[in-house]
Amino acid sequence: MTSSYDHIEILVEDNLAFLVFNRPDQLNAMNRKMMSEIIQGIEAINLNEQVKVAIIKGKGRAFMAGADIKEYASQTPEEFNTFQENGKKLYESIEQSPKPWIAAVDGFALGGGCEIALCCDLILASSRSALGLPEVHLSLIPGGGGTQRLTQKVGINIAKEMLFTGGQYTAAELYSRGVVNRVFDDNNFDEEVLAFAKKLARRSTQSIAQLKWLVQLSLTSVLFEDRIDEEGRAVEQLFLTDEARQAIKAFISKTKD
Repeated sequence: MTSSYDHIEILVEDNLAFLVFNRPDQLNAMNRKMMSEIIQGIEAINLNEQVKVAIIKGKGRAFMAGADIKEYASQTPEEFNTFQENGKKLYESIEQSPKPWIAAVDGFALGGGCEIALCCDLILASSRSALGLPEVHLSLIPGGGGTQRLTQKVGINIAKEMLFTGGQYTAAELYSRGVVNRVFDDNNFDEEVLAFAKKLARRSTQSIAQLKWLVQLSLTSVLFEDRIDEEGRAVEQLFLTDEARQAIKAFISKTKD
């Protein structure tokens, strides 16, 4: 199954979905129309019960080189506010999805592109990739949650360095800082991402959904004791499902052989 838009593509193969940024001549820079299409695409994937794992990637030399600066600069205050609100909706629709979302970064992921990667559950990057939040060079700051999500991942000191300098960082550097989960060779990047996603798709969807929610809960101001209680309720709920019962029985049967 494939779905086409003007600036993105959506492909669904078996239980994997691919949302592909498709403005390669513009390094997949995001304009208002593209943002709207991305939101629509994410919602379609989230509602598709066939999909167990979603992957975001870009065509050409970039994952996404941020916002389309020409359009961005010409916005009225009202258009700017709408753009920001839609951006918030985009990022939250990934984070709040029960499905795991993978950012497959091959090339540049800057500004809004880096922010999209940061709100994904996992970042897989090719060795040639560069990620960063360069907004300070335009006398701006990241406006899509980059300051908060980056700090959650790397800590305050490193986040300040990266944000203050607005530098670009290699996949290897960000792997060492805990931002990137895996770094794959450029020549077989797509194959490695596909193999990783297929392995993840074999995991229980209900377990992954609970794990994603509980990990996100750990970043909130909810009391630790209450978070532990939520974990307990989740494992009890899963334990009583037919899927878990069958998996436990299969494991016991296998260990007896």
